[in-house]
Amino acid sequence: MAAEGGAAAVPAVVEAASTGQFQDLLQQPGRSLVVVHFWAPWAPQCVQMNNVMAELAKEHPQVTFVKEAEVVPEVSEKYEITSVPTFLFFKNFQKIDQLDGAHAPELTKKVQRLVSSVTIPTGCTDGVKEDLGMRLKKLTNAAPCMLFMKGTPQDPRCGFSKQIVEILNKHNVVFSSFDIFSDEEVRQGLKTYSNWPTYPQLYVAGELIGGLDIVKELEASGELDTICPKVHKLEDRLKDLINKASVMLFMKGNKQMAKCGFSKQILEILNNTSIDYETFDILEDEEVRQGLKKYSNWPTYPQLYVKGELIGGLDIVKELKENGELSAILQGEN
Repeated sequence: MAAEGGAAAVPAVVEAASTGQFQDLLQQPGRSLVVVHFWAPWAPQCVQMNNVMAELAKEHPQVTFVKEAEVVPEVSEKYEITSVPTFLFFKNFQKIDQLDGAHAPELTKKVQRLVSSVTIPTGCTDGVKEDLGMRLKKLTNAAPCMLFMKGTPQDPRCGFSKQIVEILNKHNVVFSSFDIFSDEEVRQGLKTYSNWPTYPQLYVAGELIGGLDIVKELEASGELDTICPKVHKLEDRLKDLINKASVMLFMKGNKQMAKCGFSKQILEILNNTSIDYETFDILEDEEVRQGLKKYSNWPTYPQLYVKGELIGGLDIVKELKENGELSAILQGEN
């Protein structure tokens, strides 16, 4: 059915059937935010997230929602998609964010945040202010150490943010960050929420520590290491986790339900052995998910460990199975 004025209506969720169509969708005029769902029809969680995306499309008609299935592998390869469901967010033809896994509330929040950062409301009702307060509380508690900064740790966009990142990295502090340039509502709201008018701002366990000057003082007095005690225990925590069982699988999902195709395949292989194993869902713990990549020097999941030693991912496990070596390795004989 045509829209008023003779222009064709854009479907709520568009399915990309080719690389060319995908590129065209990214460049739709008047569409400042594009959300792309990389999915597979065999995964029930993907089908569920398609339904979630359809509802979001009704709420946000100014956003382009795209389904990209396995029929267009070139696009998946270009953006290094290693599991489904995965969501990529684009503004002005550039990728600006990513969400891995079937997390409907998180997808909803990301869409709302990115939409609000494009069009900032000129007025606020009490209800909106209350919602912003709850959102800021969740953001400041999103990780044990949260840094609100200009830019990202990889690309700081002011000298103060660059300096505070350098200090935290020097002290091996594991922290998450939020780019206040990406969301004007958060940028202005956090100043009032924390009663702190400038950036960067560092939070520990949801409490404001301060800005660069405070962090410098804490570093000089030796207190910085005691204020963030948990972050210094990350390596010990990872060691404990990989040694929790003789065979440990770090995956997306758990034994009962894998949340990506690679994790599903490795579960099937392990279930066909007589070996007991434990799993850890890396989607439930961002600190472990990011930390284990560096600890093991292995950038993707799943990861299989035997007696605390990394065996590898799905491809390695498949090779070991085909070579008849998997059973012996799982028993710790090699």
